[in-house]
Amino acid sequence: MTASERMKMAAGEWYTCIDDELEALRVTARDAVFEHNSLPPRQRGNIAPALRTLLGAMGEGARIEAPFHCAYGFNLFLGEGVFLNAGCTILDTAPVRIGKGTLLGPNVQIYCAEHHREATGRLAGLEIAKAVTIGDNAWIGGSAVILAGVSIGEGAIVGAGAVVTRDVPANTTVIGNPARAVTPR
Repeated sequence: MTASERMKMAAGEWYTCIDDELEALRVTARDAVFEHNSLPPRQRGNIAPALRTLLGAMGEGARIEAPFHCAYGFNLFLGEGVFLNAGCTILDTAPVRIGKGTLLGPNVQIYCAEHHREATGRLAGLEIAKAVTIGDNAWIGGSAVILAGVSIGEGAIVGAGAVVTRDVPANTTVIGNPARAVTPR
């Protein structure tokens, strides 16, 4: 039996995102995100019902401010007390695990997909999905970008606007593009 594009995506193999099954899953996610972003705050609560149902997991007290965007939702796992500020975008083609007590500033972007390096591969929609993990009690500053395959350790700080291309050890502060460790003040 030939593996479906969804199975290839989940296995971390090259797959094409131009696929009916994957598009149907993205439509479901867009509907849930639309509900989340459209409901009045008191009606939405911490996370709107359709999005809450779609998520891989959601710990007690996890909150996502609107507007928010995700690609699939089912690959997003939020620990207790996680807070995603307004404008966060998570392209969860692979699992994104955010540890308890972690805070994401406004407009943080997490990208799990890497597109093919050759133009013909990109035209065919080829990409590969790599998981992103953020440990407990981390702080990701506003407009930071976290690229595919990165792990950020417990208690780490990512400065506003940083572009994280490599793993960040626990209790380390990184800033810049590409993000580099700095000595805390």
